[in-house]
Amino acid sequence: MAQPVLVKQSFLVAVLTGIQAVLPALVAALSLYVGILALGDAFDASAAVVPIVLCLTLIQAPREVGTQLTSERTIAVADALLRWLLLLGALLVLHLLTRSLDAYPARVYLLWAVMTPAALVATTLAMQAVMRKALMSAFGNRTAIVAGYNDSSLALARRLQTDPGMRIHVAGFFDDRNSDRLAMEADETLLGPLGDVARYVNGHGIDVIFIALPIRHVQRVMSLLDDLRDTTASIYYVPDIFVFDLIQARSGDVNGIPIVAMCETPFYGYRGVSKRLVDIMVSASILMLTVPLFAAIGLLVKLSSRGPVIFKQRRYGLDGHEIAVYKFRTMDVLEDGAKVRQASRTDERVTPVGRFLRRYSLDEIPQLVNVLQGRMSLVGPRPHAIAHNEQYRKLIKGYMVRHKVLPGITGLAQVNGCRGETSKLEDMEARVRYDLDYLRHWTLLLDIKILLLTVVRVFRDDKAY
Repeated sequence: MAQPVLVKQSFLVAVLTGIQAVLPALVAALSLYVGILALGDAFDASAAVVPIVLCLTLIQAPREVGTQLTSERTIAVADALLRWLLLLGALLVLHLLTRSLDAYPARVYLLWAVMTPAALVATTLAMQAVMRKALMSAFGNRTAIVAGYNDSSLALARRLQTDPGMRIHVAGFFDDRNSDRLAMEADETLLGPLGDVARYVNGHGIDVIFIALPIRHVQRVMSLLDDLRDTTASIYYVPDIFVFDLIQARSGDVNGIPIVAMCETPFYGYRGVSKRLVDIMVSASILMLTVPLFAAIGLLVKLSSRGPVIFKQRRYGLDGHEIAVYKFRTMDVLEDGAKVRQASRTDERVTPVGRFLRRYSLDEIPQLVNVLQGRMSLVGPRPHAIAHNEQYRKLIKGYMVRHKVLPGITGLAQVNGCRGETSKLEDMEARVRYDLDYLRHWTLLLDIKILLLTVVRVFRDDKAY
């Protein structure tokens, strides 16, 4: 969604937006051409069609001009690199299905994969600078006032004041409470009560009005809008979102009706596609490499104790739907009923082979099959037995929100020491806090970090039993 307060469309901005959208794809295609010639190969236009089409399809820059003034450079760069990784993943999958990359030797594509990100980063930063300059020249400085003083309006004013690129000066706040009761910051100005807003706007040439009254004061908002009908100022409503515990909040519309998502999965659009591609490629690779280990563990489990090699337990997956999670059997019992006892350090149910498998998390290897099935992800909140879910959802606020994403083989909680037995309620509360933080702050880089930390934890964790 564009930022209408900041953006004034012009012909130049429209042209630059179109150029910015296709330029990364053109840079990537040119990089392929240069790489082919640099390695002494003849350029074959027909063989380059597939990579170039994928470039034009998958690595176009966002077209919302409002983000040029509001997004940080690091976010823009990360977005460009993520789209490049998505393209490489799609190209690899397509090649495995159709052998479409056989026209050139592997060294051509390897050079292309390594060389292109630097060009994409340089192009992204350069175009963002050009767009910011064009947008800033499309309008002059504007003066704003804020009706309502709260965490949301203060955060908005701070952001506008600390970024010159916003080109908006906040003259002050209006609120029916006095400054002492509001505990206002020393550098903020209370201009008067809400009833004086319209008179002040007309008398001081105010360009923008932010209404930041609490949602419960709908009638007061309507009255204020009536008072402002004879002004030419732009008016925007700022919901007091800080009263909510938001997860992946974002705005949009449904057939023109504005909506604000307050609790949603982070895996929408290309973000979900990129995570799924990583899950498939990594889990398939690990399974192929560990076939001998898989067979050896299965044989040890079968010979060491009675029972099936693979233990299937019902757990909650995405959106709370029941799934079957696979593990190498490590106990001499198969508990999957209304009551499931958690494993403890000296648990007599664990077999000798099972204790070794649990110590190094080798019993989790079959869950790679769950990942390929699409029931789990490599990284996400760990799934619990249904009996434990039903117990803790009644005790911990927000417990079931962790099921807005696929459960993971490992997760943010596990690499921060929250694994093993949860003998106290506080232990599970800490685990859930990490799970919800993962939903709030997910990036593909966070997944990679968690996977690397998991490898280290396998050999150091004293809570695996």
